[in-house]
Amino acid sequence: MASLKDLIDTHLHMPFPFRRNRHEPEASASVDAWLSTWGLTAEPGVAAMIARTRPAQLASFTSPAVDPGLLRIVAHQIAYQFVFDDRAEDVGRHSPAGLVPMLCESIAVLRDGRPPTTPLGAALTDLYRQVRERCTPGQAARWAWKSREYVHGLLYEAVAQAHPVALRTGECASIRSLTAGVEPFHPLYEAAAPDELPAAELHHPAVERLSRLSADAAVWTADLFSAVKEQRAGEMINLALAYQREHHCSLQAAVVLAVRRVNSTIREFERLHAAVEPELSPAGVVYVEGMIGWIRGCYHWSRTVPRYADVASVPAVT
Repeated sequence: MASLKDLIDTHLHMPFPFRRNRHEPEASASVDAWLSTWGLTAEPGVAAMIARTRPAQLASFTSPAVDPGLLRIVAHQIAYQFVFDDRAEDVGRHSPAGLVPMLCESIAVLRDGRPPTTPLGAALTDLYRQVRERCTPGQAARWAWKSREYVHGLLYEAVAQAHPVALRTGECASIRSLTAGVEPFHPLYEAAAPDELPAAELHHPAVERLSRLSADAAVWTADLFSAVKEQRAGEMINLALAYQREHHCSLQAAVVLAVRRVNSTIREFERLHAAVEPELSPAGVVYVEGMIGWIRGCYHWSRTVPRYADVASVPAVT
């Protein structure tokens, strides 16, 4: 019998072929060592969560062409965000106000350079150090700004989770764009280029739109595969679950609606990319290729990662 996973695979438009970074094994070992160094895998449930989410694999799938040093930073950041996001969900589910100290520490580290007070804060401080050592000051500043947006998004998520009745699909999508945590990786792809990305390209309306489309397509694709897991856990901020609430339909029908939105987003990305690519510098090409990597990588990671394995247990039709 066909499963919900088969339904997604059949209908999702994925024009970008699978790629994998050959330095993935080294990145995986580095993630384990880095999380251990900052005491994160010593906390209850973290080691098992990392085994289910495979952050180095996601880094490899999204960033197949970057060098080993940059791949390690991408993998560390993915692992950190998984730990941080799961902690924020656990705390925010009980009380959005309970998240405030955790989020304020992150903002203090990212904006003001203050010393950390918790293991999570210490890990973020070290991650920021890695970014500053690899990136130009402008790239590091953009990384910190996008990372602060992600932190703020988690408070939006907690508030919405506490009052789900009023949550509409558009609001869910907006919050999901923030909590996706995809755009903080884009400055790292600036650093992957041999030369500095010209400001005129970085702030070109088409390139900025590609960044937004990439983040949405990547995280909404993950939402398709995670919908079963998140429905069973009582989570609300998921595109497919938002369609289910809005249309009062089955999960399968909601996933089809969400697939259509993802497909529309990917096709807009393709059209805009084809129009602007001839104008891009070599650095601009590398930068946008990083965005493509997240669309492609999130799909291939989401459909194989143990974290979302429940999607294969649900039939394609009710």
